[in-house]
Amino acid sequence: MLLDVFKDTVVDTLKVIPFLFLTYLLMEYLEHKAGGKTETVMRKSGKFGPLIGGVVGIIPQCGFSAAAASLFAGGVISAGTLLAIFLSTSDEMLPILISESVAPLSIIKILAVKALLGVISGFLIDLIWKKRIQKGHNHHMHKDKEIHDLCEHDHCHCEEDGIVKSAAVHTLQITFFIFVISFIIGLTVEVIGADKIGSLVSSRPFAGIFFAALVGLIPNCAASVVITQLYLEGLLRSAQMMAGLLVGAGVGILVLFRSNKDTKENLKLTALLYACGVIWGIIIEISGIVF
Repeated sequence: MLLDVFKDTVVDTLKVIPFLFLTYLLMEYLEHKAGGKTETVMRKSGKFGPLIGGVVGIIPQCGFSAAAASLFAGGVISAGTLLAIFLSTSDEMLPILISESVAPLSIIKILAVKALLGVISGFLIDLIWKKRIQKGHNHHMHKDKEIHDLCEHDHCHCEEDGIVKSAAVHTLQITFFIFVISFIIGLTVEVIGADKIGSLVSSRPFAGIFFAALVGLIPNCAASVVITQLYLEGLLRSAQMMAGLLVGAGVGILVLFRSNKDTKENLKLTALLYACGVIWGIIIEISGIVF
């Protein structure tokens, strides 16, 4: 059984590598061409920050959530704008969906819903938070330092070796995650049985929402890989998947705690992010929305 699962996992993983590489190559190109412009737009977003942040957040960009965390720490964007970006950003979800040949319409729906929920949540949070954009902070120091830290943490060397090598490194990293996670999922399905797992997910949909959102909080690309793979394998429902991916801001939360000295504020933002993922997940489950 182990050998069969291993063989199937190897074959399935090898199939997605070309698609992953091409997707990351495009993402790196977009990042190098538009990354700086995106941050400039966010600095000038003003009261429309959550709207702009939610829409721009769906564009594949390496480290945008990290840059947003630094901009917030520098008083440049509001709490609502920050969380709108966190909620709408896709992290590793988009490359995996593309590499797995998911229907384009389904991908567009997922991205659109993430952006919409990010925008709505951002405006609501700004109303509650009462934290407006503050100017006069030396946000350049925060931004330069933290984005450098991001690349060091994620060992992507985004700014050092060009887009081809960077795309190749990202591809290898995510391929490894996909292989490990797919192997674990495949082994679990073989041992427990797909019918039993499906029954378990269906009988406890709301518990799954809380769990998926908790996984999404992990400040690493592995979180979005796990959630996306579980969804593609049919082990997560649409609401559970969305709850986890809404919360999954990649290393954005990690950079927030590094760059913003107010720990209590960071904890409140993290709690709000988790609450948004859970609440929207419950609403999607009750509404019967599927992707």
